[in-house]
Amino acid sequence: MSGSANQDENAMLLRHDEGGVTTLTLNRPAQFNSLSVAMLEALVAEVDRIARDESVRVVVLAGAGKAFCAGHDLKEMRANPVLSFQQALFRLCGKLMMKLTALPQPVIARVHGIATAAGCQLVSMCDLAVAADTARFAVSGINVGLFCSTPSVGLSRNMGRKQAFEMLVTGDFIDAAEAQRRGLVNRVVPADRLDDELGRLAASIVAKSPVAIRTGKQMFYRQLEMGLDAAYQMAAETMACNMMTEDAAEGIDAFVSKRKPEWKGC
Repeated sequence: MSGSANQDENAMLLRHDEGGVTTLTLNRPAQFNSLSVAMLEALVAEVDRIARDESVRVVVLAGAGKAFCAGHDLKEMRANPVLSFQQALFRLCGKLMMKLTALPQPVIARVHGIATAAGCQLVSMCDLAVAADTARFAVSGINVGLFCSTPSVGLSRNMGRKQAFEMLVTGDFIDAAEAQRRGLVNRVVPADRLDDELGRLAASIVAKSPVAIRTGKQMFYRQLEMGLDAAYQMAAETMACNMMTEDAAEGIDAFVSKRKPEWKGC
């Protein structure tokens, strides 16, 4: 299937659509795809558009050039040494991270190079992550006198707290294999197989019921913040409602008839 892409190759955020998969590429390679205010605003706007687009089934977040994302734009931060700017910047960053979680479609991070500080946070807040074996990860703000407080939120929800805290207080890099062992990424493959592996994972999701994926993602994140009893009550209600959808009826009938289901998305 042919895809569509942004016309302006110089835009800081590129979008490519193909076969139900939308790829958003951070396009500031000279700045290692750092998250300037403009970049964050562009990401928020594009995520909002995707949330309303039912033709999009999976989102891939990628980076141009050598890096996936090196975190916030430190030069921009130092050029605006006022509290109000810093507060607005980190609120905007948090807004983006929450929108990734709220997005109906699963988001996969495509990590081919370094992911540091807020870039590592970005990986942690994607639903899934596939990394090249050459990728490296760090929350390195501590090396310049900044504890990576906002990255710690996503990091501590992906890995054990002692492992997360060690990264936060040392700023040390971990390689892709260690990131997978700690739970930060799902799959690690040689760099030349990264897109093939991403394609397989995305295709597996696209083949599933849109309504089941949508309701399932929403339930998954909500139950994580609940107590056990409340989580089971909400999960039971979600599953009962899911069972009443056309897709569930079609999926079960197709299974019994040993045929491929034809999802209606409702």
